[in-house]
Amino acid sequence: MQVDESRAVIEPRRGRHEETLPSSAIFVFTPGDVEIYLNLFPERPHLSHKIFLSNVYVGTYQGTRIAMAGPMLGAPQSVMVLEKLIALGVHSVLAVGWCGSLQSHVAIGDIVLPAGAISEEGTSRHYPTPGRLPGPSQEMLDPLRRRLLEDGLRVHEGLVWSTDAPFRETAGKILAYQRQGVLAVEMEASALFAVSCFRSVRTALAMVVSDDLSSLEWVHGFRKADFLLSREKVAAGVLDAASAAGGGGQGRS
Repeated sequence: MQVDESRAVIEPRRGRHEETLPSSAIFVFTPGDVEIYLNLFPERPHLSHKIFLSNVYVGTYQGTRIAMAGPMLGAPQSVMVLEKLIALGVHSVLAVGWCGSLQSHVAIGDIVLPAGAISEEGTSRHYPTPGRLPGPSQEMLDPLRRRLLEDGLRVHEGLVWSTDAPFRETAGKILAYQRQGVLAVEMEASALFAVSCFRSVRTALAMVVSDDLSSLEWVHGFRKADFLLSREKVAAGVLDAASAAGGGGQGRS
């Protein structure tokens, strides 16, 4: 018998009695940001699913039904959640989290929009994308960028470094990536881009700069006013962009 050796034995599927989800979704990586997003909906979204330790909510924003998943940490969990949400009907994703700056001109409170990601995580290699570096969907990225700039945020676009080992961000690696022009370090972008390319869904990410490694010393900004204000502004911008991506109320029910 001929066997397709590339075929996955376990595929993500919708369960017989599982609720489908809207076509547009937001991924919120950090626990502290989940409440910010929930509170921006006119009516608090309802909890619809619990998927791989992440809560999935469904609400309506500007006439569009939107799913919101979070919190989640790192590439493996984020990809498992993404795979399941795709199986439940999601095909446009805006993900938002925090990142560490690698460049002196990328300040705490600035926003990084990854144009691609250098992978040092172990998940994306399982999703082959021959001959290309996966990146964001311009259909998702363009309205998000425009909305963030309208809010007066400082926005940088370029490569990021995705790692599974935040306690192994060594001086040598930071210097090497600085020389390549890599803007920031985070944990999920490369895997989300790879899966989105593999599954033909649209994805873009926005990262708020929470700390700075560019001097080879760790400078954290988790309590700085610029960082806290940017988190609030990004949340409003992401919800607006997700609403637009969902088709102004035509999101799948």
